[in-house]
Amino acid sequence: MSEVSASPFSSVATTAPAPSTRFATLALTVVGALVLLAWWLGPSLGKWAFDYPRGWQIPAARHISQWMKWLVNEASLGLFSFTDLTRFIAGLIDIPYTLALSLLSTGFLSGQGSAAVQVVPPLSYLGVIILVGLMGYHAGGRRLAALVVVCFGFLAVFGQWTSAMVTLASILVAVPIGVVLGLLLGLAGYRWPLVERAITPLLDLMQTIPIFAYLVPILFLFGFGPTAAIVGTLIYAMPPMVRITILGLRAVPSEIRDLGHMVGCSRRQMTWNVMVPSAADALMVGVNQVIMLSLNMVIIASMIGAGGLGFDVLAALRRLDIGAGFEAGFAIVALAVALDRLSQAFARKSGVPAVGAAEGRNLVQRHPYLSAALAVILLSLLASWLSPALAAMPDSWTLSTGTFWNEVVGWININFFDALEAIRTTLLLHLLVPFKRFLAELPWVGVVALLAIAGYRLGGLRLGLLAGLLSFLIAATGQWEKAMVTVYLCSIAVVIASLIGIPLGIIASERDRLWRWLQVVIDTLQTLPSFVYLMPAVMLFRVGDFTALIAIVAYAVAPAIRYTVLGLQRVDPRVVEAGRAMGCTPWQILTKIKLKLALPEMLLGLNQTIMFALSMLVITALVGTRDLGQEVYIALTKADTGRGLVAGLAVAFIAIIADRMISAGAARIRERIA
Repeated sequence: MSEVSASPFSSVATTAPAPSTRFATLALTVVGALVLLAWWLGPSLGKWAFDYPRGWQIPAARHISQWMKWLVNEASLGLFSFTDLTRFIAGLIDIPYTLALSLLSTGFLSGQGSAAVQVVPPLSYLGVIILVGLMGYHAGGRRLAALVVVCFGFLAVFGQWTSAMVTLASILVAVPIGVVLGLLLGLAGYRWPLVERAITPLLDLMQTIPIFAYLVPILFLFGFGPTAAIVGTLIYAMPPMVRITILGLRAVPSEIRDLGHMVGCSRRQMTWNVMVPSAADALMVGVNQVIMLSLNMVIIASMIGAGGLGFDVLAALRRLDIGAGFEAGFAIVALAVALDRLSQAFARKSGVPAVGAAEGRNLVQRHPYLSAALAVILLSLLASWLSPALAAMPDSWTLSTGTFWNEVVGWININFFDALEAIRTTLLLHLLVPFKRFLAELPWVGVVALLAIAGYRLGGLRLGLLAGLLSFLIAATGQWEKAMVTVYLCSIAVVIASLIGIPLGIIASERDRLWRWLQVVIDTLQTLPSFVYLMPAVMLFRVGDFTALIAIVAYAVAPAIRYTVLGLQRVDPRVVEAGRAMGCTPWQILTKIKLKLALPEMLLGLNQTIMFALSMLVITALVGTRDLGQEVYIALTKADTGRGLVAGLAVAFIAIIADRMISAGAARIRERIA
């Protein structure tokens, strides 16, 4: 609509492109045409352009494996070896973990192994439920207390208590360590820009390399068991805390910093008495992210000895027992919801100053909730000592929905097998297989050049060089063919997730009640362990690419919905009213105004959808995909550090290229809108 395009609030009005922009666009078009031409001409161009020559490959996997063997067997730090250092660190982590596990699950034992005798019982399940209810009441009032009591009560009623407490013990150790290390690294990055530039690529790799890829070196260095799993959890969960710390400290108003300098604060006082308290709200968001990512790790951590709910889900997947897997998965969701709401409530509470003087009060009056919590712990230990029925809920009192879920899947298979098989076959023959062949036959030289020019077009020379170099390294390390399979599955899954998520987000943005219900579904999807998605997909569609696609779409659709709603709800109402005043129809307001203004946030949603899809692709290696995820998983089973890390780096490179390009595109759109 011409009048909308000409209006000052429209994103359509643009200036003439600069000569460099016109040149980059022309170059991008030419290279794209050459790529298609090369694909059409086929082998006549030269086999090297399609299959990277083996003689040119970088033997990165062999070098990494050799370096790892040297590190484990020969590296010395003077009086002790590097392995001694890592095992010492594992021993330090094991001390608080053993204490937490003893309090919550096993009790305090005397002796080793099967000869161990319980001296002091664990906390009663009733005591733990009362304790978390007390924390909820202190942080958020009655509603939050009721919510966390219901979540922990769910764990007890459905027979998941023992496993949940093992998982909670790991979380209680991993989260404080991750928060402290992330805070210290974030402070260093904020204070010294050189440190920030040095750790930023490491943080990118920590967040994008599949966790499977570095399970093998963790096992070599830290041994098999819960402490190694906690180390893996820290690597996965710590980066958001570092990033949020840097952003939070930079967001502290300059007036507060100036006030600290005026009163004569030293550097240490300025950091811990002024900056950190002022950034407490942002830092608590980082704590929340560490908690949620730690919970996302529980299943993968169970592969190296963590146990708990993650092990239950993994065992159910191996048996294809969908009922048991769902129950353990929903138990993880209940635990995640309780911890998420508690951390958010404490984050809000941290910004509210305490009211009332502490003078003239005794210790109990100054800290009533802490005193009550200690009393609950002591009474709970006493109750467990006196009555086994209070230590753990008797099996006769528990419920189970496992049979119900198994019967639901069986009923669907019996009544809808033909329809499901027709859908599977149609999509395989007409979409998945043709697109997979198309990508596999593209020349790597042309794709690398195309990505380099696209990066230059979106973000300048630096992004162009980054995209070209990373894509070239994928080919040069011998991962190109599997990378194309990864891109094919990820691309189709992201398109389908967007086709589902964006329309749902558009509808929900206009209906508050629908959005509230949809948020519950999204939160459940994002906290449900990724392995749980595989079980119904395998039981309905067997193994293969289509099964992986279904699981990836189910896991990755949440950010597409969330960011679409976020972008549309942030559109200035005055802009919408101006459009109505100009006579725009509802469809024109949506397409010409709202969607254009919300496009940057929607692109960030696309970015997150890609990240979710890539993280799920590694999990789908368990159902027979032949991509980089399978390469990582095979390396894990063979304890081949080099092979796993090289394949993991290839996944990380794909993620980084997509992230940087989409972020650059979103930034350009924001500049045009502003």
